[in-house]
Formats: sequence, C-alpha cells, structure tokens
Amino acid sequence: MPLFRTAMYAKGVDLWCAPTVDDRDSWQASMRHIALEGRCFVLSANQYLRRDALPSDVHPVQGDSPDTVLIGGGSVIVSPLGEVLAGPLRDGEGILTAVLDLDDLARARFDFDPTGHYARPDVFTLQVDGSARSTVSGI
Repeated sequence: MPLFRTAMYAKGVDLWCAPTVDDRDSWQASMRHIALEGRCFVLSANQYLRRDALPSDVHPVQGDSPDTVLIGGGSVIVSPLGEVLAGPLRDGEGILTAVLDLDDLARARFDFDPTGHYARPDVFTLQVDGSARSTVSGI
C-alpha cells in the first residue's frame, strides 16, 4: 500500500509497525525497504505457529504431525537506514528487543526526505480524505 505509506510518512511516522503471517524472505526485504523509504524504524511482528497449537479437527496442508511448523516466524526490527537491529526471529517463540537511537531519525532524514523536496510537490500531489465513513451503507 505505497500511497498509504506516503500519507503516513507525510505525517512524520517514526515507528512503522507491520504485523504479519508472511514468513518468506521477501518480507524481510520489504521491511528493510519501508525503513529506507520512510526513514523510520520498522517493527515487524510475525507469528510462529506449530500444528500442535491448533484443534485436532483442523488439518493443515503442511501435515498433521504435532511438530510441523505452519508459520515460521521472522519478526524483525530495522533502523531508518535499513539495518537489521534485531532478528529475524525464526524457529520458535520469543521477544525481540533493540535500543533505538532516536537521533538516527534525523540523520536518516538528512540523507533523504520522502515527502519533502524529493517528492516533487510541483508535479505530484496526494490528497487523503481523512473523514470518518461507514464501512457498510445502504442496508
């Protein structure tokens, strides 16, 4: 959702939270990209799930062996310059921690400002309607 990210970058987001069940390596690349693109810290919390955590009447395509990993984790914390500060955490449950140097935000944004002059406001605009709306109408 690049336009959503752009709207959030324009609001000055410092910490991008991205919960997911996507345990592919490509997700790690996306998290590093978002950190670089938005010059923000990224925290991606990913599930770790084994078959034995599900009810017995559920039969996942990966198999019914109790120790079968269904979602492999991959939680990660990334700096505003795309450096992995912690993780990815795989193959089990756990807690990631990292010390965030908030001065990294200013240093990273000095290098690149995604919604500043690099965004070419003379050519491109993004208008966001932030008004409250019903999700269902006409019922």
